[in-house]
Amino acid sequence: MSVLVNLEIPVKEDRLEEFFDYLREILFDTRAYEGCISLNTYHESGTSTVLLIEEWERIENQESYMQWRTETGMVEALSKFLNGDLIVKKYAPKTDV
Repeated sequence: MSVLVNLEIPVKEDRLEEFFDYLREILFDTRAYEGCISLNTYHESGTSTVLLIEEWERIENQESYMQWRTETGMVEALSKFLNGDLIVKKYAPKTDV
C-alpha cells in the first residue's frame, strides 16, 4: 500500500526563484526513481515556504531515494537555499476509516 511523504521547505526569500529552478533540474530524477508514484510541488501564498507531496509505493522506496540523494550530495546542496529546518512527515493510509 502506498505512503505519502510531505516535505515542508522554508526557503530564503531572496533565493526562491533560484530554488524553483533547482527543483526543475532535480525532480525529474525523483519522479523516475523506483517506487515514486507522484510528486507535486506547492508554494504557500505570501511566504517562501515550499511543500513537496510525494506518493511512494512503499516507505522503503522513499528511504532508499533519500539515502541516494544524501550520498550524491543533493541534501547538502539544498542547504544553501534553506531558511530553517526541513519538516518531513510520513503518512500511512488508514483504509478502515
